[in-house]
Amino acid sequence: MAHLESRKHISPDSGFPITLHPHFNPKINSLVPSEPYRAEFTPEKDRALFADPEKKALFSVAKRVDLTESVGTVLENVQLSQLTPQQLDELALLVTERGVVFFRDQDLTTDSQVKLFEYYGALDKHPAQGNAARHLSIRGSVQDHRDNLSYTPWPSADFHADTSFEINPPSYSLLRMEESPEVGGDTAWVSTYGLYDALSDALKNFADGLHAVHTSRLQYDTIIDDWGQAPSRGPIDTHHPAVRTHPVTGLKALNVNIGFVTGFAELKKVESDRLLDFFVYHIHSADDHAVRWKWAVGSVAMWDNRCTLHRVIPGTYTAPRRGIRTTIFGEKPYFDAASEGRLQRLNRLKKEKLREDKLQAESVKTNGV
Repeated sequence: MAHLESRKHISPDSGFPITLHPHFNPKINSLVPSEPYRAEFTPEKDRALFADPEKKALFSVAKRVDLTESVGTVLENVQLSQLTPQQLDELALLVTERGVVFFRDQDLTTDSQVKLFEYYGALDKHPAQGNAARHLSIRGSVQDHRDNLSYTPWPSADFHADTSFEINPPSYSLLRMEESPEVGGDTAWVSTYGLYDALSDALKNFADGLHAVHTSRLQYDTIIDDWGQAPSRGPIDTHHPAVRTHPVTGLKALNVNIGFVTGFAELKKVESDRLLDFFVYHIHSADDHAVRWKWAVGSVAMWDNRCTLHRVIPGTYTAPRRGIRTTIFGEKPYFDAASEGRLQRLNRLKKEKLREDKLQAESVKTNGV
């Protein structure tokens, strides 16, 4: 990142760059977007809502291996390209429940990947793309964003949900790896169902009433300066519920991420900053709700941005890392006060089962049958 504008302005006293606010960077200040802002729309009904809850068709052809209790499942002995519409629906449901589902040794091409993912809805076009393609090329990161934040404002390799600043943020994303280093370039996911469950009841109740401020400005400023590539749309700021209700599972998920959230609308600045600091710690300390995936050529991950965050793990590898990502638009995030957390639901179902078992035992004792 030696070409960043901030690195051209060196302090004679320290020998390090003088902090340069992005608005004073001429490359950023003079940007004229080529496309208008997107308007809110209602996407087609989520394909997971058409699925058999038991996923019999999918599991008849694929072996399920859960990687952690909270998040991440591998499906073995199956090709995505061969799945039927019913099996694709059941895959979507599994993704909404497990957050991310992995495959190895897939035979997809870019064209067949795009065609397959069109089944799930309207394909997104990332604002940083310089072409009309309906997929995005994803590369690795050997730069430590914790150091880069001294010179550019976006924590590019930290936990995020894809373009969460959009009015209609993405629901499902799929990444297929075409080149991968032998060691390094892993991706980590964190369950936002789990992040919500891990909060105290008092903080859950507080967060339920907040709106998180999602912005594309920091990413855009960094892209323009670092990549020399102008986003197709102007910067956008959206206020989404800090806790969202998943439209398929009906579960509460923490809708806060490090990459795009800058604060909370209802709070004073100092309050907002301290709460955001806590959530950064909370996300990075969630080992019991995280999974890390080691890529190989032909590996695929399909995840739900509505109930996970992810990040590429920085490293020092020199071998190429390149994948193709397809993403579809989801619904505008909403919060339903009647929804429940995943752990809350699990505990409720356990209590109901105990009551049913007790009533059945009493009936047998009374009636002798």
